[in-house]
Amino acid sequence: MAHIPITPQAEAEPAVVRDIQHYMRPGLLQLPSLPPLSLYVHLPWCLKKCPYCDFNSHEAHGDGAGDNGVPEQRYIDALMADLEAALPLIWGRTVHSIFIGGGTPSLFPPAAIDRLIGDIRARLLLAPDCEITLEANPGTFEKDRFRAFRAAGVTRLSVGVQSFNDQHLKALGRVHDRSQALAAVEEAAASFDTYNLDIMYALPGQTPQELEQDMLTALAFKPPHISIYHLTIEPNTYFAKFPPAIPEDDQAYAMLDRITEMTGQAGMARYEISAYAQPGHQCFHNTNYWQFGDYLGIGAGAHSKLSFAHRVVRQVRFRDPGRYMDNALAGRAVAQDEDVRRAELPFEYMLNALRLRGGFALQDFMDRTGLPLTTIAKGLKAAESKGLIERDLTHVRPTERGFDFLSDLQELFLAD
Repeated sequence: MAHIPITPQAEAEPAVVRDIQHYMRPGLLQLPSLPPLSLYVHLPWCLKKCPYCDFNSHEAHGDGAGDNGVPEQRYIDALMADLEAALPLIWGRTVHSIFIGGGTPSLFPPAAIDRLIGDIRARLLLAPDCEITLEANPGTFEKDRFRAFRAAGVTRLSVGVQSFNDQHLKALGRVHDRSQALAAVEEAAASFDTYNLDIMYALPGQTPQELEQDMLTALAFKPPHISIYHLTIEPNTYFAKFPPAIPEDDQAYAMLDRITEMTGQAGMARYEISAYAQPGHQCFHNTNYWQFGDYLGIGAGAHSKLSFAHRVVRQVRFRDPGRYMDNALAGRAVAQDEDVRRAELPFEYMLNALRLRGGFALQDFMDRTGLPLTTIAKGLKAAESKGLIERDLTHVRPTERGFDFLSDLQELFLAD
């Protein structure tokens, strides 16, 4: 999911707490129906901040109430206050997926995750097949811990392996080593019917042969799903200040081609630009993002995108965990709250939908943006002439070239 930078000024004061009537008032859009709704829960603490990470994560320094140095109970209290304040905005809607991300959510003990999921169930209508994903890192792994998360109600684990090479794990600042990564994947496979492995490529000093070895090790587990991430140097990270030597773009492209080839040989389909899955194991939560579905985000720095009859709204929670807890417990967790401008909706939609191998239905564009097809006609014509998409009367799909030059394709839909 995209992380939108927040300026300090934007967080100076809580956003105005609005009555539900504010969101229901007449507007320029006409949404005939509301898309599926997901819930994102952000748990912001880590054992150690990775040098490449620009997510809202904070090292646990041992000064919290829990054994892990994290104020678990107060934070969950704040999450529930945040959720209750947001309930009028999603009243009566079914939640189809929950994603507990971070940070390192597996720092929280299974009892805390059990309480969190139970408290959410008490407040929301969950679909019978609701997908509940928890991000976990091998550095917080201990035997039977994953099994206890399953017992708490988690249905899908996302394991942040990144690499099975000790040298590369050290370069990435990871707190686990190869043996811990192998043990964690074995436990995930034994405890869950479906799980995801995160693998990074184009790492400092990584050769094509080392990348291939990482993939052979991962694929030996026959994982249901693999998410692949190109190491990028993000602003305001340690790597931005002290950039490591990473493979050139051409070599990185070749690595990605090899990943796609190897996963394909293992029966995995590339259904999204960075996601490969066995049949039936696509991640619903992330797919809902890419299909421009709705999501309520609770927790420090969490983002929401919510649809109403005449508008699409984005919200951001307070980023600092301490400020977030104080404000959420006072009923004021939201730092930013604004409508997505009509002119920006086509680009926002394409930024997501064109990441999918299957593209999107034209009807879905109209249903989820409330806009007519004329608003994207110019962009579609340009994309087709450049060989970046193929389309028929009902669907638009990125071509192989469109996938390779995805940013160029998406930019064709920027507002003039």
